[in-house]
Amino acid sequence: MKCILLCAGYATRLFPLTENFPKALLSVGDRPLLDYILDEVNSLQEVDGIYLVTNAKYAPHFENWADEKNNKKPIKVLNDGTSSNEDRLGAIGDIYYTIQSQNIHDDLLIIAGDNLFTFKLKDFAKFQNEKDASVICIKKEKYENLKNLGVVETDDDMRIIGFEEKPDNPKGCYAATAVYLYKNSDVELFEKYIEEGNNTDAPGNFVAYLYKKEKVYGYSFDGQWYDVGTHEALAQVNELYKNK
Repeated sequence: MKCILLCAGYATRLFPLTENFPKALLSVGDRPLLDYILDEVNSLQEVDGIYLVTNAKYAPHFENWADEKNNKKPIKVLNDGTSSNEDRLGAIGDIYYTIQSQNIHDDLLIIAGDNLFTFKLKDFAKFQNEKDASVICIKKEKYENLKNLGVVETDDDMRIIGFEEKPDNPKGCYAATAVYLYKNSDVELFEKYIEEGNNTDAPGNFVAYLYKKEKVYGYSFDGQWYDVGTHEALAQVNELYKNK
């Protein structure tokens, strides 16, 4: 299994903090946000390679971070060559860039670098193994909150039967988090998705495409999940993690 950490966004909502510094390395408690994700990735014995994809502006910061970590699982920092919010590849574009440039044909764990969560990736991977299909982490949310999130509908077996990005009238009760585990056979479909000219921005768009073609399941977890994309969210998680 390979892991991709998505860290190529420009985090304009967090300016000026992120004007010249990546969001994923901002401090939460007394550690970079990304360290909490790395702890969980390291817990998965199946993962034998980590790719952190970023842009030309932030690449040196992540290279320094990776060098200092000296992680037990190798971390390779990839520069997607973009330099501004206007020419970014988008999350799916960056996933495809990583798959192609690193010749990935394994099962693939994908996590957005601004996600902070308290569930265990071991439990997520176990669920994926039981279903023998691609899976996405999902979380029950209040109706009003769902209008600003990717919304997932499932059947009684937690198979995904609907997915919408930021719907005006949410049909499901689950929010999609940016934590995915794709079977290697589904990883191959990223190329077809790109060739067909589909949206390369939000990573959930690939889930919306995939569930119509293959079985995809939602893993509903106990625990907390935070999308650290605003000053308010950053202040909230810092308050929660100040004593951790």
